[in-house]
Amino acid sequence: MEQFMRDGLVFDVTDRGGGDDVAVLLHGWPQDRHAWAQVTPLLTEAGLRVVAPDQRGYSPGALPTGRAAYRMSELVADVLALVDALGESRVHLVGHDWGGSVAWAFAERHPERLLSLTVVSTPHHRAIAWAMRHADQARRSWYMAAFQLPVVPELVLRRRLPVALRRSGLPEQDVQRYAARFRLPGMARGGLGWYRAIPLRRNNSDLTTGTRRISTPATYVWGRHDPALGRAAAERTRDHVAADYSFVELDAGHWLPETHPREVAAAILERRRTVEQ
Repeated sequence: MEQFMRDGLVFDVTDRGGGDDVAVLLHGWPQDRHAWAQVTPLLTEAGLRVVAPDQRGYSPGALPTGRAAYRMSELVADVLALVDALGESRVHLVGHDWGGSVAWAFAERHPERLLSLTVVSTPHHRAIAWAMRHADQARRSWYMAAFQLPVVPELVLRRRLPVALRRSGLPEQDVQRYAARFRLPGMARGGLGWYRAIPLRRNNSDLTTGTRRISTPATYVWGRHDPALGRAAAERTRDHVAADYSFVELDAGHWLPETHPREVAAAILERRRTVEQ
């Protein structure tokens, strides 16, 4: 598969390996599907078929306008369309950063389509909401409010994004790749659309269909030096998973697929092993 479609949008896809089990890998901001470039061969060598899409706001053929187009319900529906296009009844779902948020929400809405769940860096959304009120998460997430402004974030980030990514520990080759993509027509607005849709998710109304806990066997991988996502939310994520759960803490920062691909792949494969027992 090179592409799939939903509601007139065309999503670019990297599809590697030929195993019977499929792992769908979801990137975050301001990444693209190449965030998983070092993780993918480690998974295919272990017998998985690996499918990584450029999500909406990142694929040239999937750049809708308006913040409502980036509601969590739309992001989850995109992943469901991909799973359907693959012809798979159930997949191993993996997400990093915003892709992790989508993965948590997908697991709440469509647990019947999952074999396992591995989320990298991003705590469960209810754990984040708690940490915003009771810990230091609001301070860490200041930029989310700044991204709500029209036009200004695009202008500032076109100039300052490489500096910010470099300071946050992203390898230089990835800094250059993501910064170059950000400057392409529509890409800055598309990626920031995920943040601008946050006000539409007040009271989690766009995140869940109730308050049920995650029923899919899940692993959460977190870097203790992550500047954006703190320990309080990371540790509280356990409370929102009713199934078998593992918490993997790394001596690392935020960009785990790019900086710690072996550890990320090992966590995915260990979670796969546990559900096959």
